[in-house]
Amino acid sequence: MTNIILHGCNGRMGQTIVRLAGEDEDVKIVAGVDVTGERLNDFPVYKSIDEVKEKGVIIDFSNAAAADKLMDFAVSTKTPVVLCSTGLSEAELNKVNESTKKVAILRSANMSLGVNTLMKLIKTAAEILSERGFDIEIVEKHHNQKLDAPSGTALALADVINEALSNKFEYTYDRTDRREKRREKEIGISSVRGGTIVGEHEVIFAGTDEVIEIKHTAYSRAIFAKGAIAAAKYLDGKDAGLYTMADVL
Repeated sequence: MTNIILHGCNGRMGQTIVRLAGEDEDVKIVAGVDVTGERLNDFPVYKSIDEVKEKGVIIDFSNAAAADKLMDFAVSTKTPVVLCSTGLSEAELNKVNESTKKVAILRSANMSLGVNTLMKLIKTAAEILSERGFDIEIVEKHHNQKLDAPSGTALALADVINEALSNKFEYTYDRTDRREKRREKEIGISSVRGGTIVGEHEVIFAGTDEVIEIKHTAYSRAIFAKGAIAAAKYLDGKDAGLYTMADVL
């Protein structure tokens, strides 16, 4: 049995995890953290991670602003963390990386099996197509309540491509401030926000007279919740270090 401390328990993703965890006999949510402290389910809810007394694996679906305090708690209590929040600053990411020397942390911009499979596919495609002159563009779409843009997943997809191409490419988020042809070593990343779109990521390889499009569409937040629960099970009892969904898969 894997005990879970749910950081951001009253949010949309938090409540989805609560529902799915209730259907999984191998996990139990023993505590939650929410800034309101409101108890919506049958486990205790604290306003701050520092107040938590229970032991377990933390699943974090809160926000980037809470990352520093979360890392301090994880290190001081040796509590493993599945870090799902996106939009972390460079300083916050540095603190996460430093914390992995003392505690097990699994960080992923996207918890779904499909997106992590997409990453493998686009790596192969980039290696084949880039040297043949194909331009690379990423378009991501999310609901109108999402705070960060581009999405963490879009940036992760760009990083996978760039790493496969020896990090020779620059990212372009906006072309309105210049009047010039598209640069050769460029990955364009565009963001769309509207309605209740759960998440859509499309990678476009555009060559001469042909285009290849590889796309993943999320129809429910349940796919991310399932991945987070699987990650928590995997991380339970692991030594200090940085883990990814590739390890879980």
